[in-house]
Amino acid sequence: MFDEKDVLNLVDSALDFWLTSGKYTAEFEKRFARFLGVKYCLTTNSGSSANLLAFMALTSPKLGERRIRRGDEVITVAAGFPTTIAPAIQFGAVPVFVDVEIPSYNVDCSMLERAVSDRTKAVIIAHALGNPFDLRQVKRFCDAHGLWLIEDNCDALGSRYLYDSVWRYTGTVGHIGTSSFYPPHHMTMGEGGAVYTNDPLLKRLLESFRDWGRDCWCASGCDNTCRRRFGQQFGELPFGYDHKYVYAHLGYNLKITDMQAAVGCAQLEKLPGFIAARRRNWELLRAGLAPLSDVFVLPEAADHAEPSWFGFVLTLSDAAPFSRAELVAHLESKGIQTRMLFAGNLIKHPCFDELRAGGGGFRTIGDLPRSNRIMERTFWLGVYPGLTETMIAHTVQCIRQFCADRRQRDPL
Repeated sequence: MFDEKDVLNLVDSALDFWLTSGKYTAEFEKRFARFLGVKYCLTTNSGSSANLLAFMALTSPKLGERRIRRGDEVITVAAGFPTTIAPAIQFGAVPVFVDVEIPSYNVDCSMLERAVSDRTKAVIIAHALGNPFDLRQVKRFCDAHGLWLIEDNCDALGSRYLYDSVWRYTGTVGHIGTSSFYPPHHMTMGEGGAVYTNDPLLKRLLESFRDWGRDCWCASGCDNTCRRRFGQQFGELPFGYDHKYVYAHLGYNLKITDMQAAVGCAQLEKLPGFIAARRRNWELLRAGLAPLSDVFVLPEAADHAEPSWFGFVLTLSDAAPFSRAELVAHLESKGIQTRMLFAGNLIKHPCFDELRAGGGGFRTIGDLPRSNRIMERTFWLGVYPGLTETMIAHTVQCIRQFCADRRQRDPL
């Protein structure tokens, strides 16, 4: 959702004609970090790029023995979005897939100890559709084994979790958190994302990988912030080689434009209202569909959590007298959009064919029965802030009528 404030900011930035990251970017990073309660925030050109940076930062030689090397393992879930784990696979790390629980759709923490090995270096998982995973257990597990924790927070901006008796925003408990500002998300820049941390070394590494891999930390348009631009020795370069052109990593250019950040600054002011509207819409769907608990597994908020919902997820029960495909087709015909729970079971997708054929490209803990169930019987509905109570009521009525008709035709 946008209003005149977003448009005015965008026009102001365009008239300034600073086309790369600039004053609005700096302002957004400062304000977004303040909102989350973290020390450092860096904007990126997408949430997927944020995940790429989060992972690649952990491969830096500057981390010593804790760095992730090719062949090391990272624990994740199969029922998720591909770019949560794609950077690890592309780098040459080995994902270890565990199952999720239903109805939280989050990691089954009882499987973590079975997944760990002497090659495990990190846990990288997302908060499913705004519902926080069990941060207490996951963080305790990571601390016990000396593992990095990346929280993919792209679907959960504004969710809170009671951690050590303090309410913390998801994305801020692990070592690195990521966000997406793609249009369907809690706030938008059109494209865009962010990566954040409280660790100053990780902040420097994230910044380096985002900005071409350079060793220098000068902002665009600034020179010689360290006062030693031409007075240092780096590797086999000549002494005094220009620090602005010294590369510590094989990095990327994943910055946003200031026009995106200008929209983000306006969106950030409305974010609390967006979160409240999403919660309201989720509650209306939950109340309206409560009588159908024999047909659906209805979603539940995690313990010790205040979700900022991204969607309302439904899984057909074994007793349902219809298929997911039938219900989804009916809803789509009524103008009600639906979505799968992303990959369902990621390893069943064509992108894993080559890894499977090669052997050793990934591990699974068990047969992932709940991920398979999600792949076959789960979908979700939007809780976009612009939805009205009338629209929600229409959705509820369409589902209830469909179920009533099928019950009459095929009694349970």
